[in-house]
Amino acid sequence: MTAQSKFEGLTPGTWNIDAGHSEVGFTVRHLMSKIRGQFREFEGVLHIAEDPLESSVTASIELSSVDTRNEQRDNHLRSADFFSVETSPKMTFTSSAVRQNGEDVVATGDLTIMDVTRPVDFKLDYLGLGTDPWGASRVGFEGTTTISRKDWGVNFNIPLDGDKVMIGDKVEVLIAVEAVLEAA
Repeated sequence: MTAQSKFEGLTPGTWNIDAGHSEVGFTVRHLMSKIRGQFREFEGVLHIAEDPLESSVTASIELSSVDTRNEQRDNHLRSADFFSVETSPKMTFTSSAVRQNGEDVVATGDLTIMDVTRPVDFKLDYLGLGTDPWGASRVGFEGTTTISRKDWGVNFNIPLDGDKVMIGDKVEVLIAVEAVLEAA
């Protein structure tokens, strides 16, 4: 299935992310379990082109809005050990390409955390298109990727017995977006 057919009916234009109906979440290994969290404050824009593979996305996330349901841990994540929100308050993503990879559609772009920029690939899932009760066009996408937090200089850890560490390096990222088409 081609990207054209996957996104059939998707109107080209500027689509603003509705943060109230979207999520930027993550999962990371902690001891013998996984911790899940999210960022509560973010914004972004999808620029949908006639050819979906020429589309782009930009997003900005307030790192101080991290929420893992544990205030002490969240405050530690805001500190210089992790996100340094005092000096680097935002995480940003700017796509550079959208491509078909077999059956998948992938958005490649630059992810910046704490002034370190690295390329990442988000596997995209198109969730659908519809009209809300107030007549606005809405679209849904999910994007997933796994990153190494050390690639962005987020190195804090506590060694444990048996050559183990308290916090895993791999972070699974899930972005679930509902966006609204700007009125012409």
